[in-house]
Amino acid sequence: MALNKVLLIGNVGKDPEIRHLQGGASVATITLATSERYKDRNGESRELTEWHTIIAWRQLADLAENYIRKGSQIFVEGRIRSRSWDDQNGQKRYVTEIQADSIQLLGKRGDGAAPAPSQPSYGGYNAPAQSQNPQPQQTTPMVNPADLTDDGADDLPF
Repeated sequence: MALNKVLLIGNVGKDPEIRHLQGGASVATITLATSERYKDRNGESRELTEWHTIIAWRQLADLAENYIRKGSQIFVEGRIRSRSWDDQNGQKRYVTEIQADSIQLLGKRGDGAAPAPSQPSYGGYNAPAQSQNPQPQQTTPMVNPADLTDDGADDLPF
């Protein structure tokens, strides 16, 4: 059995780059920062920021184009993809990206509130509805990072 699953909550570092391909497909490249705070051996607070490249296709790219901006906080669920190519100088180049399966808008940086109705949550492949009388949306539950800590209470052998 194999599993390739990534869950990220972070802040968008710059406006998404959108490309429209022949045949009508679109692809978005989103730069996402995740930060971890800890205290070093001297008791000083430190922050470690990791940058991720998120690739979103079709309806997810449309969502990025219409709703995601620099500073937006998003929840991304996807898979790790690595690829390589030869650059113009013949050097082998490698990149690791996250292929997005779903994206949920969480709000602006530092904003703990749920997204406003003008910024719908999005957890699948259906484009957000643009309706004059919007109905309440069913959203994917948010993941609390504190719930992801290992408390040793499970019975898994690893």
